[in-house]
Parts: sequence; structure tokens; C-alpha cells
Amino acid sequence: MKLLLDTHLLLWAAGLPERLPLPARELIASPDSELFFSAASLWEIAIKRGLGRSDFRVDPRVLRRGLLDNGYSELPVTSEHTVTVDSLPPLHRDPFDRLLVAQANVEGITLLTSDGMVARYPGPIRLVP
Repeated sequence: MKLLLDTHLLLWAAGLPERLPLPARELIASPDSELFFSAASLWEIAIKRGLGRSDFRVDPRVLRRGLLDNGYSELPVTSEHTVTVDSLPPLHRDPFDRLLVAQANVEGITLLTSDGMVARYPGPIRLVP
């Protein structure tokens, strides 16, 4: 199964795996899972780190290298992803989360999220509370 981790799950998987919900840990560890991270997540981390957010202290360059070294595949942001955001219902205002939803829909990759609002979007989204 192809899995795209939302930004918080990505941060937890890389640095605080004990914070991951058990269903997320099991899916991430499964040999049947192909793990992806979005360039949008690294962009979000870089922006929020620059704003001094305490929950975004990781260096996005170090995170990217670590993810690639641990078998994750990078999902670039394409124009198809960005224009798909326009067709999403206005359930969530966070532009990064909306882009992740669009990427999941366009690519047919299951988006793993612990955010109940994100999980309300149609498409291949799985809530891991």
C-alpha cells in the first residue's frame, strides 16, 4: 500500500516515534507499505521553523536526507496537484493540508493523518487517531 504521511506524522515518525498512534506505527512498519513524503511538508516545516514554531524545530534538510536514507520516496508538487486544491470543499483552511489531500487524490496514494478535519475530505485518506 502506498502511504503519504501528513506533516505531523512525518515529524513523529522521524524523531518521536512514540508519539505515533499505534495504527500509524503498524502501517509504517509493514513490509507491504511504500512510504512517501511530500515536498509540501518540507516547505511547511521550513516556513514554520522560520516563524519560530516550537513544534517545527527540525532542520528540513536533515529531515529530507533522513527520510530518503530510510526508504521514503519524495513526492514533488506538480501543477496538477495545485489546481486540484481548487476543487476541494472548504473543510480545512490550512493550505499545506489541502495540498496533501490534493496530492493523495491525484496520485491515488493513501494519506495518513491524525487530523480529524483532514480525514473528512473525500479520497484515499485514512485517519489514525
